[in-house]
Amino acid sequence: MNTLRKTVYALFAAITLFASSGCNKDDIYVYCALKAAGSNGTELKSVLKHYRTVDKDPEKLKAAKYLIANMPAHYSYRDKVAIDSYYAKALEILGTGPSPDWQRDTLRQISDTQYQGISRDVVCDAEIMTAGYLIYSIDNAFRQWKTQPWARHLSYEEFRDWILPYKVTELQSFDAWRDTLSLHYSDSISKVTDPYDQRNTVYGAIEIVRNEIHSKLSAIGHRVIWEDRGSIPMRSAATWVRMTYGSCLDYVIMGTAVFRSLGLPAAVDYVPSWGRNSDGHSWYVFPDDRGRLQATVNSLILPAGIQFYPYERIPKVWRYTYTMNREVIEYMNTSKYVYPFDVCVKDVTDLYNVTSDLELDIDKGKRKLLEDKKYVYIAMAVNNGGPQWKVLDFGVLKGGKAKFRNMGRNMLYIALGYDGNRLVPISQPFLLQKSGKIEYVACDEESPEVSMDLRRKYYESYNVVDMRRRIIGGRLQCSDTPGFEDCKTLYTIEQTEIPYLIGLNADRPYRYWRYMTPDGSWGSISELSFHDADGNRLTGRGIANAEAGQDAIDRAFDGNLLSNFEINQPDGNWVGMDMGKPTDVRYFSVSPRSDDNDICPGNEYELFCFDGTAWISLGYEKATGNSLHYGNIPLNSLLWMRNYTRGSNERPFIVRENGELEWW
Repeated sequence: MNTLRKTVYALFAAITLFASSGCNKDDIYVYCALKAAGSNGTELKSVLKHYRTVDKDPEKLKAAKYLIANMPAHYSYRDKVAIDSYYAKALEILGTGPSPDWQRDTLRQISDTQYQGISRDVVCDAEIMTAGYLIYSIDNAFRQWKTQPWARHLSYEEFRDWILPYKVTELQSFDAWRDTLSLHYSDSISKVTDPYDQRNTVYGAIEIVRNEIHSKLSAIGHRVIWEDRGSIPMRSAATWVRMTYGSCLDYVIMGTAVFRSLGLPAAVDYVPSWGRNSDGHSWYVFPDDRGRLQATVNSLILPAGIQFYPYERIPKVWRYTYTMNREVIEYMNTSKYVYPFDVCVKDVTDLYNVTSDLELDIDKGKRKLLEDKKYVYIAMAVNNGGPQWKVLDFGVLKGGKAKFRNMGRNMLYIALGYDGNRLVPISQPFLLQKSGKIEYVACDEESPEVSMDLRRKYYESYNVVDMRRRIIGGRLQCSDTPGFEDCKTLYTIEQTEIPYLIGLNADRPYRYWRYMTPDGSWGSISELSFHDADGNRLTGRGIANAEAGQDAIDRAFDGNLLSNFEINQPDGNWVGMDMGKPTDVRYFSVSPRSDDNDICPGNEYELFCFDGTAWISLGYEKATGNSLHYGNIPLNSLLWMRNYTRGSNERPFIVRENGELEWW
């Protein structure tokens, strides 16, 4: 990417040089792009000449200037022979073998062994674009815009942003993607005859095409691979129509290319990280006939218009664009520390969340320590081998205030600055509340401390809360008969927060022991165990009601908190153990279905508090039960529970005066 960055630097320097010359700014950008193209500038000039002298369409000339002006910020593989060779091998593998996972792993191995470094060797599009390809792309896009019933209402500016660009994503092949994709995915839309209201609307046409994409992908056995670190991504039309695996981003890029190939306006939006999650997400969007933004929620599987992730907190949403973000380019060329922000993006956070423009007072002493006194950064907390501050955007330092724009509310943030070596906190962490009010979260020697038990390291989703409630009313029973005809109830669960080991007081040893699940719970537990007077786990043969299969029984005793005992009937379920002989059981343990973020016996934990500069330890413990006791927890301070044994879901939290935990 260094080649691209140098090109962008040179472009901005040239723009700055000519800005005072009195030239039209658009003409300046075109001139600078032609300079960036070097010897290939003759190809780009041929395109401009073509639309001045051969195809004298003023809008096409305007479009050509726009594409050329922004071309220096876009890049492709330098070694075309190598990437074409890789795609040829991919076409031999896609759709073969035992599964999409096997195809992914095979192509990953090929990528790692035969094409190492190809993704790092890129070239600016302006240096390799041919006149023929750019003219073809412009003419094709204009033909779709002018002839398709779902596109004719778009203004030139809408057409330019949503349909025109010769590529949908970086590293995309300069192939006939519009022809290939429109031919492959036009079966359904072409069979709908006019007049037909659905077909003639953007939403209706996109739904028809999306259904065909989903149907054809399902027919070849595709799946979304969330954990995929990726082989070389599919970025050619031929591989797109054969794609059997990929991330959400891969699929929405492909879908957006299909839509644009048919003259349907579409783009890709993404969130770098959800507000309470280290993971991000991508989806496609489009403007419907009424000018409203329609966003999807799950790749190409569900239709647009479903309420967009109503429970997620959203700090920032960006839209991939062909247009260069001039503010980012200026930042790249004038900042003393350059964070790798995307150059071709647009901030669209306010289309998804209520936002605020922030002005944070920065202590004069902290300002003096900064080497860069112009740019500052806003970040959120993520887990990256421990708590880290992830940069979301840059702002400016002016008049002693750090200023940031368009930040999503109901979020935890911190302001950072560059001290000459690294980014350092220049503000306390703060909560941007739903109301827009700012609450700083400070941890200092004056913070009052409380003693309490902590039971989790991550917030509870709605699903986790619902599953946990399913143990209320559960009963522990024992019997001398396998059918539990004469069973005795020794314990009934009355609340969700139960001890790891629940004491029992049976009058004598019994052979059969079970957990009788509440009616309406569908069984729904994760783990069950029985223990002797010393707490040692007892063994026996797993048993359950007749409707439960052996697999379900095994999942209740496999030690995996992410596998579950559950039956497809709501009532009358139970699971237990035949001890083989009368046995004295003194304790039992039951774990509700969960996300495995509860405190787990045997795991190693450490509690941290952020002191304004760094995360300091409040104590390390190895859990012996399903909670950890701390006597030194500062109130209203930012805390973080680390699990060193397993799992990656960890979030900061605050303990309030009433003892409630507030997760961020």
